[in-house]
Amino acid sequence: MLQERLIREIPELKIHGRTTACLEPLTLFWTASGFECNISGTELSVEVEVTYDTYEPWFSYTVNGDWVGRQMLPKGRYWIPLFRGMSAETIKNVQLYKDLQAMSDDGHSFIHIHALRYDGRFYPVAKKALKLEFIGDSITSGEGLFGAKQEQDWIPMFFSALRNYSYLTAKALDAEYRIFSQSGWGVHSSWDNHIKSAIPHYYKEICSLIPGAENRQIGGTIPYDFGSWQPDYVIVNLGTNDAGAFEQPGWLDEETGKWHKMHKNPDGSYADADICVFKNAVKDFLGILRQCNPKAQIIWCYGMLGIPLQMPICESLSEYAVQTGDRKVTYLQLPDTDDINVGSREHPGPLCHQQAAEVLAKYIKRLNMDK
Repeated sequence: MLQERLIREIPELKIHGRTTACLEPLTLFWTASGFECNISGTELSVEVEVTYDTYEPWFSYTVNGDWVGRQMLPKGRYWIPLFRGMSAETIKNVQLYKDLQAMSDDGHSFIHIHALRYDGRFYPVAKKALKLEFIGDSITSGEGLFGAKQEQDWIPMFFSALRNYSYLTAKALDAEYRIFSQSGWGVHSSWDNHIKSAIPHYYKEICSLIPGAENRQIGGTIPYDFGSWQPDYVIVNLGTNDAGAFEQPGWLDEETGKWHKMHKNPDGSYADADICVFKNAVKDFLGILRQCNPKAQIIWCYGMLGIPLQMPICESLSEYAVQTGDRKVTYLQLPDTDDINVGSREHPGPLCHQQAAEVLAKYIKRLNMDK
């Protein structure tokens, strides 16, 4: 016999991703946020409520670790079946993932999870061996992981949480993970020199980069409780868009009337003053990460779309370590995108993400052994 229970009424449910303490409903903000459950019974459905202005969100889900569903979510409140007709006695592990990133230009883009409908019973979810936090840009948001190579449309259909190097790394390490990422953003500025579109400005809140009153009302702008979930490893994959800013026109801050532009010298090299600005942004962010995650190993990754700022990044990490005495900060170069492993929108494709995950998982295993 089918029964329905609100999310807050299911203590065995495991919540993934940064969110508020409110579970009535559970709001999914970030890429790969969602829930996980172990459940017996023949069927399971989830009640969702979806809102947005421009781009519809997508979600994926797995049953016993196998990716069995992915779909677009239209506006409204409705039930979605996750499985039906399975053996009643066996316990199934079910995980639901948000495929689309938090939307910094849409104050109404949310997935709310209200309830589950089922005919079995819930069981506790086993604790994972590690906790990983991934911080990045469009690469970490999974942009370009669906769609033919010639596709250039910026649409949610081409984002994926499960083809993502973060998911693949976590799976290889039996790790729980979270993602904090935004397409086009960097450490100091976005690809178009917009200095307010920088990841560090928003790291200390749950999801303050979503604009508007609705996000404030549901708690997205409140400080994040870092003590509630401390990662063993913080993996930062930023710098690609900061490099792009050197190639783009300046950005005018209409509030101050000031132009912001990263410059190149006549010979094509980066202007020293602007590299210094970038390096200071890297070091400042490392300080924030250490303050919020005092015991975590910080790994700065780079290279899936070239390495133009590799030297300044490495210099920043070294200078930070000398200045602070923090020895738990390292650098890792990831495999580059080429004609074979490229995806849509000229972004790393599934093969490139798989290659990156293999390199990163191997590196973390080695760091774990050295502890």
